[in-house]
Amino acid sequence: MLKSDIIWPKHRRYKSRTEWEPIGFFSDCLCNTTHFDLMLGFFSSSAINVLSNGFAVFLYNGGKMRLIVNDILTEEDKNAIADGTSDVEIPYFDVSDIRKIKETLSERDNHFFNCLAWLIRHNRLDIKIIAPKNGIGISHTKSGIFSDGINDVGFDGSCNFSRTALVDNIESLTVSCDWDGDVDAAKIKYIKDDFEKVFQERDDTVVYLSADKIKTHITENYPDKSISELLESEYNILRNQYSQNVSKRITKALDNAKERLEVIIDKLKEGKYKVDVLKNHEPHFPYSSGPRDYQVQAFENWKDNKQKGLFAMATGTGKTITSLNCLLEIYKKLGYYKALILVPTITLVEQWEKECEKFNFGNVIKVCSKYGGWQISLANIRMLELSDPNNKLSYVIISTYASFIRPANFLELNQFPKAKLLLIADEAHNMGGGLVAKRLNDIKYLRRIGLSATPERQFDEEGNLQLMSFFGCDKEFTFEYSMAEAIRNKALCKYYYYPHLVELTQDEMSQYIELSKKIAKIINRIDDDSREILKQLLLKRKQIIHKAENKKKEFEAILKDHLNKTGSLKYTLVYVPEGNQLDDQTADIFDTVEVIKDDEDTLHLIDEYTRIVRDIDPHIVVRQFTSESIDRDSMLFDFANGNIDVLTSMKCLDEGVDVPRSELAIFCASTGNPRQFIQRRGRVLRTHKDKRYAVIHDLVVIPGVNFDHECYELEKSLVSTEVKRVRDFALLSENCNDTLNILDDVLNRYQISLFN
Repeated sequence: MLKSDIIWPKHRRYKSRTEWEPIGFFSDCLCNTTHFDLMLGFFSSSAINVLSNGFAVFLYNGGKMRLIVNDILTEEDKNAIADGTSDVEIPYFDVSDIRKIKETLSERDNHFFNCLAWLIRHNRLDIKIIAPKNGIGISHTKSGIFSDGINDVGFDGSCNFSRTALVDNIESLTVSCDWDGDVDAAKIKYIKDDFEKVFQERDDTVVYLSADKIKTHITENYPDKSISELLESEYNILRNQYSQNVSKRITKALDNAKERLEVIIDKLKEGKYKVDVLKNHEPHFPYSSGPRDYQVQAFENWKDNKQKGLFAMATGTGKTITSLNCLLEIYKKLGYYKALILVPTITLVEQWEKECEKFNFGNVIKVCSKYGGWQISLANIRMLELSDPNNKLSYVIISTYASFIRPANFLELNQFPKAKLLLIADEAHNMGGGLVAKRLNDIKYLRRIGLSATPERQFDEEGNLQLMSFFGCDKEFTFEYSMAEAIRNKALCKYYYYPHLVELTQDEMSQYIELSKKIAKIINRIDDDSREILKQLLLKRKQIIHKAENKKKEFEAILKDHLNKTGSLKYTLVYVPEGNQLDDQTADIFDTVEVIKDDEDTLHLIDEYTRIVRDIDPHIVVRQFTSESIDRDSMLFDFANGNIDVLTSMKCLDEGVDVPRSELAIFCASTGNPRQFIQRRGRVLRTHKDKRYAVIHDLVVIPGVNFDHECYELEKSLVSTEVKRVRDFALLSENCNDTLNILDDVLNRYQISLFN
């Protein structure tokens, strides 16, 4: 990285024949950057000398370059230079006749053009050719911007291009680093704006010429070399300098580039060895019975849909295995697998890695804040891909959405073969909103699978349409496997559902009514201040529902009743109340976070509910499963084996945690997010050989009808949403009729139809 991996002079000045050689600045920056914008006087040996050292490393890092060069490319153009040096021989390169001069170029010059040819062939070089208008002279200033996706470094300096080599020339550069403060940031912005003005063809002091011929001349005369060949060539050039008559200052300035090349070349050799080893391990379906019929059908539907698709599959039905089976089928046909898997959290990164291991998919790279070194692993793979486009290289990249969407990472993770790599998006509804939705059009991978139990985003039709289009769907999902089908086909177990209507206390009801009145007054306002006030009011009211005191009494009664009937509370999951986040469409967006955090202000609630369990019977073993738990895997293992009876949790059991042994679930959290309830239900319904059915108890808070007219319709709408959720849960249960009868009083009170 520019800021951390380069030693910078305090004065930010580079000058020839000093400790801080300009050639060292360029080689260091090229080795630590991914974007390079350069405004260059013309192609010359001095310009090429300064760019050749570290250029191949820049390509290896996935570099992209934009170049503005004056039209000093042919003999007749030479006289266009109007700086008073027409009596001096100018060492430009006639690129229009590069075949003629190729034999006269030095090894370093030819290496530069080989790198340039590689950039052109891989569409990573944009060139603007300009010529002066109305006799205006051509500037010899060399300026530009290096960027690593996080920091920018700008430079501005003049070169005397009348000399044939940089080392014979007195050159100076002034450098600006964006971490040095506002003044330097302003200087960088000035260079950027100046560059963009010319590059976007808004400068009326020059005319713009086609660069197509220049690109053609270069690519026709320089063979298509691989990245590994270019790296070896650059390393040999740097190594040979030590045996040539080059000053110690120059060789010292280039030591960093040489050392970086040594590390990269060693890594590539190691990576190639690992690829050869992996060929001996054949991927296969993890279970001898093979994929289920519906998983086979999902693959067929996806294949028939041009290998794009959105799979709407109930939680617990094996979405992960279904998608990895598609990757396995690719391997069976083509002999390789290449995948990029996007997931919401670090926990899911690790769970997907385990599932890949079951399929014997190797070369798994985890991209998230918890793990380091993945940048080098990706660079190795990218190099191998570029060096041999027809390779059989296999790999799986698993990234969180937050890591994927960061600007620097987004570029890195979108450079793999677009027609060969399979993109799998877990919890794909995340891609319909936030930062990821804004970059969907920039994701070019053609093979795509989106996975979600609930793909449709609530109150976000635009996001839904965008998501469907991205995954190649028209009016329906590519494959759909509902919870009803899953229960019927025994992919999920049957369940009994018991909603418990909970009333607010008198004090809670008074606060609730007061907040509802305030909400009703501003709910239709659209100004920013009103929307922020509304958000805070809704959150306060939601907290009243979540923290309702009577929930604790009902919770205790449920536990005692179950213990009396069965003699045990083993395999019990408790979702305790939380509620410091709104239940809007942003609740499921993971574009800036990689972990599910518990609400710190409501952590005392999990202590209270855990205490209720302990007080019922001191022999009951209860543990809290939170974001702070460091032994979560062992906790789940003990729960499955019956060593832990009850797990209390807020949100952490929503992270795709596999708890098939759970038989009793108590939902004390009155979240308004239907996706959360659906996923929690699916988690409890996972099958187990010793489990016949599951039991779900749901604490539902319904405020009493004590509202005036201005609040009544608002409350009716909220209650209707809650009633619909209870109805949907009840319809698939084994005790549907008894459950729905519990709602009769509420339906009459609010004049709501159960089937609207």
